[in-house]
Amino acid sequence: MVSHPIRNLLKGLLDYAGLFPPARLEMALAAQEYERQRGGEHGFVVDRFVVPANRLEELAAARAAQGGNASWPLAVLVGFGELGQERALIEKIERGGLFEAAAIEGKPAIPDQVAQLVEAFPGRKVYCELPTKGDPSPWLDALLEYGGRAKIRTGGITAEAFPTVAELARFLFAAAAVQLPFKATAGLHHPLRGDYRLTYEKDSPSGTMHGFLNLFLAAAFLRAGEIDEAGARELLAEKRDSAFEWTSFGVRWAGARLSAEAIAEARKGFALSYGSCSIDEPLADLRRLHLL
Repeated sequence: MVSHPIRNLLKGLLDYAGLFPPARLEMALAAQEYERQRGGEHGFVVDRFVVPANRLEELAAARAAQGGNASWPLAVLVGFGELGQERALIEKIERGGLFEAAAIEGKPAIPDQVAQLVEAFPGRKVYCELPTKGDPSPWLDALLEYGGRAKIRTGGITAEAFPTVAELARFLFAAAAVQLPFKATAGLHHPLRGDYRLTYEKDSPSGTMHGFLNLFLAAAFLRAGEIDEAGARELLAEKRDSAFEWTSFGVRWAGARLSAEAIAEARKGFALSYGSCSIDEPLADLRRLHLL
């Protein structure tokens, strides 16, 4: 059985992005993998299927070929060139009853474009990807004004794609201060910060990657007021699994305590999920840490 605080942290944590690098699966294979994982022992970890808007009809065809009648929650990636057309595609695929666009994700070039993206999808949960460099305040102000959510990129397939600990802590601290919900994307294949291979290629270089436990625990501790920005930097940089003490109450780290209920509240209303092209890899690491 999964302990209560761990389950609260992991429930619905992972949006499956198997279409994207480094996995970059064909649509049929990605759809099969998502269905397999959702029905597996730890399916409670898996939330939305991530798909570009221009591949929605391809996804619908793949599902029709595979069968199944349960509705899938989607995270749909949109651009700024054809927002009306993309909205029409989303509405069309939802009419079939097999999909729900549970999230819309886009990347505004400037804070002034936040309104354009959010207002193009009224009534939807819209995530705007923010730059990791510079002051996030103008972006957060725009998202608060128009009812959007934040999306932060936490890595990629090159070492340069990973934000620094300081950059990530700055964003988390600022978002927690105004209670702005966010999701993360890319690079979070492992629970704890460490040096790992950046892709699945045999000759892949290695680099230092952020851990998803580090990220979501830092967010939860910040939301609860248990740590400040400096503490978030330290937690994000933590590489030792022994530094986290999991109990039936919750988790302890560096003298700070977080209850299972506080973890659940942070996950529900603040630190929402992250996108990963792999499900097996994070789950395997969690098993090695005896957290699953």
